[in-house]
Amino acid sequence: MKVLVFGASGPTGRLIVADALAAGHRVTAFARRAATVFQKGVAVACGDALDAGAVGAAVAGHEAVICALGVRSAHESPHLLERSLGAIVPAMQAAGARRLVVLSALGVGGTRAQAPLLPRLMYRLLLGTIFRDKAAGEAIVVASSLDWTLVYPPLLTNAPAQGACRAGETLALTGFPKIARADVARFMVDTLSSTAWVRRRVLVSSA
Repeated sequence: MKVLVFGASGPTGRLIVADALAAGHRVTAFARRAATVFQKGVAVACGDALDAGAVGAAVAGHEAVICALGVRSAHESPHLLERSLGAIVPAMQAAGARRLVVLSALGVGGTRAQAPLLPRLMYRLLLGTIFRDKAAGEAIVVASSLDWTLVYPPLLTNAPAQGACRAGETLALTGFPKIARADVARFMVDTLSSTAWVRRRVLVSSA
């Protein structure tokens, strides 16, 4: 499958690129800088995810898209997901690319009710702007005719992959749940070729 990865230079995006390549997909990494280095065999499309023209040019010729875009703080492009997914979704529809897997976060939209109490308070107090942006972008995805999957991990860590994770539309979560980025990346790549989570929201957490 020809796969385009947005957010490819981020900590989770790089793992997604590596896993997709290892799984036999033909991978293009979308990056702001043409000089960004990826593994041998990965093509690079250079551009800004907020630029509809650059996004459309990159999407053309691909069958699937994984979006791992994110911001580090509410002061950094607070409408990133709304605007980028607002460009990615119509570009995919125009190009005939149907499969879209999007990295979200536990606490966005209706998933906040599934978060344990203390993380839920933290999301509201510290991440409200970022999570509202994610929810706005996801609304564009859900309203489309694409074969989308929205993936909601809790706290992401740089721990080694466990090789498995829990996944479901609802999960029993306690304390401060977490999951290794490597396990999320593998789940998202595996989901590309599966119909199990098409047009569904899925929570993932450590096994």
